[in-house]
Order: sequence, then structure tokens, then C-alpha cells
Amino acid sequence: MIDPSDRAMGKAIVTVLTPFIEHLINLGLTKHTIKHHVDNLWALGGQVITNINWDESLRKQSAKELVTNAIDVEGGPLLRDPLDPDDQKPFDSTCRKLYKFLMS
Repeated sequence: MIDPSDRAMGKAIVTVLTPFIEHLINLGLTKHTIKHHVDNLWALGGQVITNINWDESLRKQSAKELVTNAIDVEGGPLLRDPLDPDDQKPFDSTCRKLYKFLMS
């Protein structure tokens, strides 16, 4: 969080992502798999918050618009400073699943 308005946007992003997490749970995935997806969603939310701090005009968009504009059928944005270079592949996988879920 850089700005107090980041907290409000973070909560709005969580509201957008929660149905997807519930969907993953309903699929019967293991807790371990769901945790990986949630970790990737956390990273996606961080990327979105970073983007709106770099470009203030993005604050005019809804959380859903920001999330859907950050992902597509290919995956998600490039991770900034990943802990492991191999983190991009699973992150993209989660983003693709989220994109498919949001577009259905």
C-alpha cells in the first residue's frame, strides 16, 4: 500500500477475486493447489495496485476492469521481482484460469 486509496482498491480487487477462489474450492482442488492459486492472485493484485500508482488515470477504472485488463488468454503481466524466475509459469496459469472464469 502506497496510498490510503490503495486499501479501498485492494478490498475491491478481493471482491472481484473471491468468486474465483470459491469456484476453485468447489472444483475439489487440494488445499495446497488452492493456496498456490491464492498466492498468484495476491501477486496479481499487487501488480494491479502497482500499475495504478504508476498511472493515476487507471484509478478511474473499476477493480473488475483493472483485473480483466491485466490478464488474458495468454496469462498475466510479467511479474516484477519474482522470488524465483520459474514463478511466471504458474502465475500465468492462474491468470488464464481467472480470465476464463471471468469471461464465462
